[in-house]
Amino acid sequence: MSGHFLLAPIPESSSDYLLPKDIKLAVLGAGRVGKSAMIVRFLTKRFIGDYEPNTGKLYSRLVYVEGDQVSLQIQDTPGGIQVQDNLMQAGDPLSKCVQWAEGFLLVYSITDYDSYLAIRPLHQHIRKVHPDSRAPVVIVGNKGDLLHARQVQTREGVQLANELGSLFLEVSTSENYEDVCDAFRHLCREVSKLHNLGAERRRAPVVPRPRSPNMQDLKRRFKQALSSKTKTPSAPALG
Repeated sequence: MSGHFLLAPIPESSSDYLLPKDIKLAVLGAGRVGKSAMIVRFLTKRFIGDYEPNTGKLYSRLVYVEGDQVSLQIQDTPGGIQVQDNLMQAGDPLSKCVQWAEGFLLVYSITDYDSYLAIRPLHQHIRKVHPDSRAPVVIVGNKGDLLHARQVQTREGVQLANELGSLFLEVSTSENYEDVCDAFRHLCREVSKLHNLGAERRRAPVVPRPRSPNMQDLKRRFKQALSSKTKTPSAPALG
C-alpha cells in the first residue's frame, strides 16, 4: 500500500494516548453487489466471496492519511433498498447512516443493471441529507472480472458519475486489491481535507468590530476645537 496510506493495528487504551481524528465512511448499494467483500478486501487484503446476509456491520481501523493518523470507521449497510419512481424508499437505519457518515462509496455490480439504477436515488438521498454537497462520493462498478455477464457498460458508469459530479471506478474486488484501495484512499483524503478546512476556519482570527464613537465625547471635542479658534489673543501693553 502507498506510504501515504497505511493500515495500523488499534493500540491498547492508554491514559497518555492521544485519540486520532475520526473518518466515517458508509458503503451503500443494492444487495449482492460486493459491499462487504470490498470492505474486507481493503482492510485485510483477503477476498471472501460469500457472506451471510448483511445486517450492517461497523468496521474500525487506525490508518495514516497523508502522514496523519486517523481512526477510520466504515459502515457496511444492508442491500434491501427499494427504488420506486426514482425515489428512495429507505428505512430509518439507512437514513441515520447517511447522516452519520462523512464520505460515501456507492457500489453496483456490472452484472446487475438494477443495482446500477439504484445509484442515482442513493446519491439524491445523500445530497438531501448533506445539502452543502461537500460530502465526497465515489461510484464503483464492482465485479469487473465478470465480463461474460456484463449488463452495465463502463461508459454508463462514467456518464452517471459525471452527471452526479462524482469519481467513478470500475473494479474487480476478487482480482485487484489496489483498485479497491484507491476508492477508499480517495474518500479518506477528501474527508481529511474537509476536517482540515473546518479546523482552519475555527482557528481564523476574529477581526474586532470597531467601537461606536461616543457622541458626547465628539461634541465635547468639537466645542473645545471651536472655542480655541474663536479666542483672540490679548493686545500687548503700550509703554
